[in-house]
Amino acid sequence: MGHWLQRNIVEPGKLPLLLALASFVLTFVITRVIVRMIRAGKGPFGNVKAGGLHIHHVVPGVVLTVIGGFGAVASSRYGFGAAVFAVVFGAGTGLVLDEFALILHLDDVYWTEEGRKSVEVVVVTAALVGLVLSGFLPFGVNDLTEEELQDRGGVIVSILVNFGIALLALGKGKARMAIFGVIIPFVAIVGAIRLARPGSPWARRFYRRRPRARAKSTLRAYHHDRRWAGPSRKLQDWIGGKPDPEPVRALPGGR
Repeated sequence: MGHWLQRNIVEPGKLPLLLALASFVLTFVITRVIVRMIRAGKGPFGNVKAGGLHIHHVVPGVVLTVIGGFGAVASSRYGFGAAVFAVVFGAGTGLVLDEFALILHLDDVYWTEEGRKSVEVVVVTAALVGLVLSGFLPFGVNDLTEEELQDRGGVIVSILVNFGIALLALGKGKARMAIFGVIIPFVAIVGAIRLARPGSPWARRFYRRRPRARAKSTLRAYHHDRRWAGPSRKLQDWIGGKPDPEPVRALPGGR
């Protein structure tokens, strides 16, 4: 194990990335545990307030991210300083992305259905960083040979083609496949050749006068969401906690 770590992580200069990823995941897990205890009224923890203002943990997260980011840029990939700033950056990013939905909606949606976006973004971020740490590089550059890497034109063409495929998958409403396709181009290719999701830019542009394609796209999206929505929600609830139930709205006339 030590030999593998030295050869694949330390020597290539990936130790700061590994520390940042570990710090990121650990900070997110600890934060979720604490906020769930606060929500349940257990433990010694409580919301932080300053003069009656609730201080969300995204605030110290931004501070840590700035310190860790600038510190990492100013240091090399090796040494104690790089490791420290990587840990600081990972912790700050964990705090920030834990409240990603709050930043996106500019509202305290932490325990609402919209708050699920925070958990999803954290999981996707950890997965992408893990892939990079494993040796995958953006836009398929890791698949090029040494001779191809020396040819700048070939590298540029490869990056542009893979970027275009990822962009096409994104235009078809396959956001996750497009994101992961940046690291693993095959994933984006699958998203690019399949039917677009209804409501996506591609569907609005090319399915407007194709009722059969539009109906097939809607049906496929319905079956996909019905199959995966339940397991996905259960996983999100297990990781981040179950959102509060939405209040029942009274019908007109008091019924």
